[in-house]
Amino acid sequence: MIVQRPAVTAVLAAVSLVFAAGCSSGGDEPDHPESPPERETSSQSPTGKAGAEAPPEKGSAKVTRTLATGLKSPWGLAALPDGDLLVSSRDEGTITRIDGKTGKKTELGSVPGVSPGGEGGLMGLALSPSYASDHLVYAYFTTESDNRIARMLYDEKKPSGEQLGAPDTVFKGIPKGMIHNGGRIAFGPDKMLYAGAGETGETDLAQDKKSLGGKILRLTPEGEPAPGNPFGDSAVYSYGHRNVQGLAWDEEKRLWASEFGQDTWDELNEIKAGGNYGWPEVEGKEGKEGFRDPVAQWKTSEASPSGVAYAEGSVWMAGLRGERLWRIPVRGVAGDPEPQAFLKGEHGRLRTVLAAGGDKLWVVTNETDSRGTPEKGDDKILEVQVK
Repeated sequence: MIVQRPAVTAVLAAVSLVFAAGCSSGGDEPDHPESPPERETSSQSPTGKAGAEAPPEKGSAKVTRTLATGLKSPWGLAALPDGDLLVSSRDEGTITRIDGKTGKKTELGSVPGVSPGGEGGLMGLALSPSYASDHLVYAYFTTESDNRIARMLYDEKKPSGEQLGAPDTVFKGIPKGMIHNGGRIAFGPDKMLYAGAGETGETDLAQDKKSLGGKILRLTPEGEPAPGNPFGDSAVYSYGHRNVQGLAWDEEKRLWASEFGQDTWDELNEIKAGGNYGWPEVEGKEGKEGFRDPVAQWKTSEASPSGVAYAEGSVWMAGLRGERLWRIPVRGVAGDPEPQAFLKGEHGRLRTVLAAGGDKLWVVTNETDSRGTPEKGDDKILEVQVK
């Protein structure tokens, strides 16, 4: 059933924002950036830390303004140090800069080699941890042969449409398909590059540690397997995934990832090095030995999740088919957190969420990707105040 959306309410006064440079999903830098990541083999995933202050039992999410409109198949989002945003177009293969105050759009250019099709195209974006000095933008995209990650020099001094340098491929060979291409990338608190790779509909790839499909990958900025990865000289960080679409860290440096289920359960997982998240043997919470259960799960009609962000003690998760923003409190929460839904059906499909400093998020709608019902102004970037 198609949910009809009411008109977006009048926007409020703009609020100035502060962005952290480098890490696209937030998180403090560790004392030892290249120390091996924590590993855990338990089937259960603790969500709270003793003594941590839990967020309010009942939260809220309010759209305070619409920053930008008229975006076509937006997918990835990254915040520049000055508060402006970079957004990718999955189907057009372009990257556009959005003024964080006025919403003015400036196209940087097209990414050569992008081959859109099905769920593939130009997807995740991330800024180099050293962006202030190297001005490198990373992108995950589909080519005619694979999914790969490349980095490009962003030169603001060049004319609009010519500001992106030639792509320097840092990692390639990720399986591609018409579905389940993954696509989210983000630099973690350890300054390593994490990427969600889907299993392209070939379910056996998810349990095959030699395949890059159905995995979360952890790489150096140069695209090498990161030091301390759990399977030796391999980029694989965790496996047993169907289609990871969101990556974010909290202040305890825990990695959270959203994942599409098949027919029964969508998931939010706390990711541990070497963890097996079950697909296709397990979907949702089954408590089977050797597999890690999700922290929270949803019926696929209520979520079909994509991007996630962390703010105000909670993970915030965008829903595509579910057309809502989910709040999952995780700071200081013992046992299973109780998710809350906001913006249900108000803005259509939601693709990406990005922490915008303090109690603010950027939320990207996704009605123009061939699966939505576009209305005037779609697609949009919304500023959302949360608690």
